[in-house]
Amino acid sequence: MIYLPLLVRQEESPPPPPRCPQSSSRNYTRIPVEGPPADHPDVLHGDLNLALRSYVAVEAYLGLVDINGDADPHAPKMVGLFPDGRFPRFTSAHRVYEWDWSCGEHGCRDQRLTPRDVTLLGMATTPGEGLSFPARGPEIYGGGFIVLVLYAEENRITLGYTRRDSVAPGYAVHLEDLCVDPALLALYREANRQGRGWLPALRNGEILGTALGTEVLVAIRDRGTFMDPRSRKDWW
Repeated sequence: MIYLPLLVRQEESPPPPPRCPQSSSRNYTRIPVEGPPADHPDVLHGDLNLALRSYVAVEAYLGLVDINGDADPHAPKMVGLFPDGRFPRFTSAHRVYEWDWSCGEHGCRDQRLTPRDVTLLGMATTPGEGLSFPARGPEIYGGGFIVLVLYAEENRITLGYTRRDSVAPGYAVHLEDLCVDPALLALYREANRQGRGWLPALRNGEILGTALGTEVLVAIRDRGTFMDPRSRKDWW
């Protein structure tokens, strides 16, 4: 009897999905909010929680575009997202859904998409690198505070460039598919439980989290309207 060796092919296991840090040594600060708190619970608020609206991928030019019209010299600048100040490679384009406030107690997702060609833009990241937010000059509170944290989950955050608990009065930014710093997330959740009279605020360049994977998604709004993040004169 002849015995032949048995060859067994072992399938390589897929790499584990990226995980966010579970702890942080960073310290963050809360500042007083102007006016009343948000008029809907944060997780059900279609202007704060972008996951409620959702979005669809679109075919679009992945580079800067020139749009006619005036430009605000104090508009947020996207390169502030990255501590090294680099101009990122654009990796994907999307359009966000509109929100129907007349639908139910808290509104619901509209079937229409926001009108501009691109309203959510993917930018290349290195997993684990620190992320900040689009920088701006005017302070909203003494001590260099520029933005207010209006909403936060483990993988998304919404920031407003005023001290109002709303995206309506000025600029606002949504960041998706990142790891929000656990200390910042805990501070936001505590502030939300306590009635939102004081919310976390950030200074230009302050790290708010880290890249979850190879792309972070960014939407920018002006008085509630979703704008095109590729606009050269406005955001770059």
